Amino acid sequence: MQRPLAGLTTRNLATELTAGVTLLAIAIPLNIGYAQIAGLPATAGLYALIVPTVVYALVVSSRQLVASPDAAAAALVASSVGGLAVAGSADYATLALAQAVICGVLFILLAVFKLGFLANFLSKPILVGFVGGLALDIMVSQIAKMLGVSIDSGKEFTGKVADLVSGLGTLNGWSVLISVCSVAVLLAGRAFLRAVPWALVVLVVSTIAVVVSRLDQQGVDVLGEVPAGAPAFTWPMIDWTMWLALVPSAIALTLVTTAEGLLVSRSYAEKHGYPFRANRDLLAFGVANVAAGAQGSFSVGSSTSRTAAMDQAGSRTQLPALVLAVGTLLLLLFGTALLEDIPSPAIGAIVGVAIIPLLGIRDFADLWRKDRFEFLIGATCFLVTLFIGSIPGILVAFVLALINLAKRASNPAIDVLESSGDPGESLLEDAPAGTVTAPGVIVIRLAAPLFFANGAVFTGAVKDAVRSAGDGAVRHLVVDMEAVTDVDITGAESFASLKEWLADHSISLAFSRVRPNTLHRLTALGLLDAEQVYPTNRAALADLTAPAVQRRSTEREGL
Repeated sequence: MQRPLAGLTTRNLATELTAGVTLLAIAIPLNIGYAQIAGLPATAGLYALIVPTVVYALVVSSRQLVASPDAAAAALVASSVGGLAVAGSADYATLALAQAVICGVLFILLAVFKLGFLANFLSKPILVGFVGGLALDIMVSQIAKMLGVSIDSGKEFTGKVADLVSGLGTLNGWSVLISVCSVAVLLAGRAFLRAVPWALVVLVVSTIAVVVSRLDQQGVDVLGEVPAGAPAFTWPMIDWTMWLALVPSAIALTLVTTAEGLLVSRSYAEKHGYPFRANRDLLAFGVANVAAGAQGSFSVGSSTSRTAAMDQAGSRTQLPALVLAVGTLLLLLFGTALLEDIPSPAIGAIVGVAIIPLLGIRDFADLWRKDRFEFLIGATCFLVTLFIGSIPGILVAFVLALINLAKRASNPAIDVLESSGDPGESLLEDAPAGTVTAPGVIVIRLAAPLFFANGAVFTGAVKDAVRSAGDGAVRHLVVDMEAVTDVDITGAESFASLKEWLADHSISLAFSRVRPNTLHRLTALGLLDAEQVYPTNRAALADLTAPAVQRRSTEREGL
């Protein structure tokens, strides 16, 4: 079992501690903003950086992945819980806690039953579309905050846009100035000095400006009082019907976090050569989310941006996460007064700049260039998430994933080589690599499992190949099974009908290079007998098919 803080040595201790301070400077302003996106008080974002962060760091196998609420998770919380309670109310906060607990249980179940592969159904186009839709919805709220315009954050996207447009006459000039300066500093800093925690710089400078100039009296909205003290352990007490109502959104949160979190975790593990254990990472997400629900926070996911920042800072352990937890606890105990005058436009600017990459503009352009169908999948998911809602968005995402899978699976690569029918002529010279044929023989290779989506396609391809060779030209059919890893009932029934058709046309059937598990499956389904399996040798195949053909290919051994 991997020890906690694997990779930590006396040589990298100073680097890891410095990275922890950097992470603290990045995470605090972002988590305050994400808590506001979720419709929760600032403390909900800060509490997520203490107990959930500690338990995650001590359990996870990844040495670098940073766990924290992120923009997509915050938007999902707002859109799902917002339909069940009024944002800012006690019931709303309790539902957010319960949602985090459900997410934790789901993560633990995924780990125990090794079901993390389910997240593979969220392909890149689906993730780009889903997260992009959430990001644009967030962006509208942050723009309103930057302009000093009041909108109803509980509305859908179109309602927020309408509120923003109608409220432009009430925008606050000082808020606009703070926002413009903040965005300029953040973008310039990202371009030229990425190592500097510019989000913290923006918060400090803008807060000083508000206090010195008393801009809060000029209409600039500020964060307000932040309760001091460590997070208290509690448990959400709600009716069982409300627990059930939260399950769909919790599933969506779990799947999105699983897909993104495992992908990022694996990529950094491969990059730096340390072990990656998917189920251990899922378990870590599980205990972190249960901890979040038990101490006043909300759903915890993976933070790609913060993980990248730690990698750039030279961190290769989870020690920065522990530094973050200690620093946040000290802030809550002794420094909450420093947070009260943080201007909301600055928070909006920080969050807005942070989520720009989540809009997926470059990803959509890349999809458009490479595959229009995959672009259509991403765009559909984006529009459904944006205009209908996050839960319908994730449902549509899975439907589109299945459609995409079925589309590709129903058109497998089928390699067909048929003879000319001339008993004295061999087509060996024209054979593709790995295929040998002889007069009267057709060799067909199916490069996919044989199942319900492609069974009819395969049998149709075989019949077309036989017919195109001419009446009576084909006497033997050999099916190369090297790439066939499985056969389901529907595929077996299609193949059984093909066997009958071949028998009616006096064509013998044999199989080559059958995998052991597939051989067992074919036998159990009654599709072959032992004598129907060719030896994996070309000379043997030549002897079985046509004595006139004695050539052997030197391209590869075995049929």
